[in-house]
Amino acid sequence: MEKIASFTIDHTKLKRGIYVSRKDSIGTETVTTFDLRLKEPNTEAALTSAAAHTIEHIAATFLRNHPLYANKTIYFGPMGCLTGFYLLLAGDLQSQEIIPLMVELFQHISDFKGAIPGASAIECGNYKLTDLTGARQEARKFTREILTEIDSTHLFYPK
Repeated sequence: MEKIASFTIDHTKLKRGIYVSRKDSIGTETVTTFDLRLKEPNTEAALTSAAAHTIEHIAATFLRNHPLYANKTIYFGPMGCLTGFYLLLAGDLQSQEIIPLMVELFQHISDFKGAIPGASAIECGNYKLTDLTGARQEARKFTREILTEIDSTHLFYPK
């Protein structure tokens, strides 16, 4: 079998950031998959399952209700390795173009109070697996350390 594109990235050189993972054509439309890397692979501890699950619920709800991106949001969900998330947006986009959206999103998660969207037995298959405090801490860290002064090292995959 052919190696998939995400396994060709040297994860020993990969930093936290916002990366274009792939672009797919579907008819005349392009879907851009973003790698939102919150943790440096194999260097720092991965996200906890509960914090990642909480980020997923808050972020997916935020994006699907966003005034500019609601109709462009296809998917937001965690990576299996728990070092980040995949965001699929309609359009032929670059990492730099979604920086303002990511700042807005992670600030929203940082400040989130109240009931976690979709966190009930009726709405979710594992609704007890949540950690709002952990999700907020991870969002604050990503915003403070990466998003506020993001540069090309954190926007383009390493060679």
